[in-house]
Amino acid sequence: MALMMKQSAGLKAVSAARSRKSVVVRAGKYDEELIKTANTVASKGRGILAMDESNATCGKRLDSIGVENTEENRRAYRELLCTTPGLGQFISGAILFEETLYQSTKDGRKFVDAMKAENIVPGIKVDKGLVPLANTNGESWCMGLDGLDKRCAEYYKAGARFAKWRSVVSIPHGPSIIAARDCAYGLARYAAIAQNAGLVPIVEPEVLLDGEHDIDRCLEVQEAIWAETFKYMADNKVMFEGILLKPAMVTPGADCPNRAGPAKVAEYTLKMLRRRVPPAVPGIMFLSGGQSELESTLNLNAMNQQPNPWHVSFSYARALQNTVLKTWQGKAENVPVAQAALLKRAKANSDAQLGKYDPTTEGKEAAQGMYEKGYVY
Repeated sequence: MALMMKQSAGLKAVSAARSRKSVVVRAGKYDEELIKTANTVASKGRGILAMDESNATCGKRLDSIGVENTEENRRAYRELLCTTPGLGQFISGAILFEETLYQSTKDGRKFVDAMKAENIVPGIKVDKGLVPLANTNGESWCMGLDGLDKRCAEYYKAGARFAKWRSVVSIPHGPSIIAARDCAYGLARYAAIAQNAGLVPIVEPEVLLDGEHDIDRCLEVQEAIWAETFKYMADNKVMFEGILLKPAMVTPGADCPNRAGPAKVAEYTLKMLRRRVPPAVPGIMFLSGGQSELESTLNLNAMNQQPNPWHVSFSYARALQNTVLKTWQGKAENVPVAQAALLKRAKANSDAQLGKYDPTTEGKEAAQGMYEKGYVY
């Protein structure tokens, strides 16, 4: 009997040891680098310049100022952004389109090297865009998982150190269970693949501004999609210390008559984040989603009026570039003043990240709305 008890105790000990082995924290090849990169991007007073528009979308921007959509004109505009002196004081990372990752300045410097000289971490858009999701009410799913591991490895060799994948959630068109699940699972698979290639994944299930819904409905949908996304990221063993999030702010829909000021947007957005986002995540880098330059900066500033468990900052495209593009007008002689406009917007959002933004310094152009229904990136 005593022998049987000893054997039983021995088996239990072996079983417990095996169980402990099975839950050992992952130790991936790039873990330390991923954590360092994520914390560099999520550094005090700095945020992300999103300049990863597709060639077609960049063409629309150029067309708005009467400039032809050619590779050289796209390169010239992106050189203006990448080489702005002093930009690294306010910008910690820049998301690039694949074409831009391999481009160079007029004097032959790689864009990635120009950014690194300013202490700006190069990032890369890795998804392949949105397509209709079958058997839904006009919802979308995001392509790009096929071959993603090989693309990420090549992007790492080219100097990229973080990645972005944008999926969307539409409130007017759903969101259906299948669309939300596809969005969350796709983001989780992408995040795991990116981390295994040394790239910090920016996780972006964008709840679109389209619709007449109120702020409470937006909160409900945001909480649901982030719960689903974190569930699948945990299942895929994504290391939360080596990711960044790019959520939409919790706001009423663009066509909702009941608008919300910065204090209410901050209250609802931070409520959602505290309910869903582990403090292990280093940074929350908000998208502007068609808000005006002024509105997006005011909302960010309101969120930083109290301490937060994460770095709460920005990853803006139009909200940083709108005035810059209009100032440039495709003319070489306008580059210095356009770069000054970029620095002004970057500093405004840097101040907002610190909770010290002063809107009295803004001009009328900053309040111009940029919302586009059904916006395609």
